[in-house]
Amino acid sequence: MRSVTLWYRLGWYLFRSVFATYFRWRVYHPERVPLTGPVILAANHASFLDPPLVGAGVAREVNYLGRQSLFRVPVLGWMLAAVNVVPVDRDGAGAAGLKAILHRLLAGGAIILFPEGTRTRDGRFQPARSGIGLTVIKSPAAVVPVHVFGTFEAFGRHMCFPRPRPIAVKYGCPLLFTELRREAKTCSRARRKGIYQQVADEIMLAIAELEPVEDESP
Repeated sequence: MRSVTLWYRLGWYLFRSVFATYFRWRVYHPERVPLTGPVILAANHASFLDPPLVGAGVAREVNYLGRQSLFRVPVLGWMLAAVNVVPVDRDGAGAAGLKAILHRLLAGGAIILFPEGTRTRDGRFQPARSGIGLTVIKSPAAVVPVHVFGTFEAFGRHMCFPRPRPIAVKYGCPLLFTELRREAKTCSRARRKGIYQQVADEIMLAIAELEPVEDESP
């Protein structure tokens, strides 16, 4: 077994245990996430809990984003690389970050992205940024909308320590954006920028439409 897989799997089990015992988590429809091939897991962003929550809910390994500066810290940089963290600047907004993200996707990997860019300050959704639309159009990845619930109440940005509040994650059906990808190859630059934002907005709408159902099995 590769060391990356070993460390990733250990972290996966650890987070699942914490989520189950401390937060009493619920997971809805992880089977909707393809087990192979490039996939973008696009989620709303309310807490530092969101990346491990989205990743721990699915069976396949996923990639995460981490600030490039963290990789210069001794030991921490090695640990981040061992659990599939991609070094990016400004949450992947720069050219180097986009290249790193696309590299993982073109290799058939899965990666977690947040259309809003940053954590919400009040628990409500923020407008989607066009960056995720650019990534979608330039990659062959399917996009799985993901809605996380309760993480703002459990560990919002106004908190110093997580509280034992119930949290949940629900995965939607994959979105392909086939027509928009085809159009983006030949359209004007202005229209292409519009496509990026359109894709971002459609993803955010799909996330918002994922409501938890109490009688669904976890």
